[in-house]
Amino acid sequence: MSHRVLIVEDDTNQRLLYEEELRDEGYEILNAGDGREALRIAAQTKPSAVVLDINMPGMDGIDTLSQLLESHPEVPVIINTAYPGYQDSFTTWSADAYIVKSSDLAELKATLHRLLNKA
Repeated sequence: MSHRVLIVEDDTNQRLLYEEELRDEGYEILNAGDGREALRIAAQTKPSAVVLDINMPGMDGIDTLSQLLESHPEVPVIINTAYPGYQDSFTTWSADAYIVKSSDLAELKATLHRLLNKA
């Protein structure tokens, strides 16, 4: 059974890159361009994990994280953002991982693999 990963990213090009790279890793990919869409998709499809941007229009990643944890506490969430400063904020500590965006997706892939293959 393949894992279903929800990518929440407002930048279309980055979202498509993540989708392609993670699909090549064998994951089934779901996409959302903002937090509200992510919550709707998560409620309908129950993802195995969520890769979540923070700085998005409308509902940002912090509010989305809070609501995801409320409705799906068992689903691991990886914050994937260009802003390292959020890592020191208590509001992001409830995420399972925090990754600063990079053109090299090795850390994201390794973290996702680790979280989804916990015993």
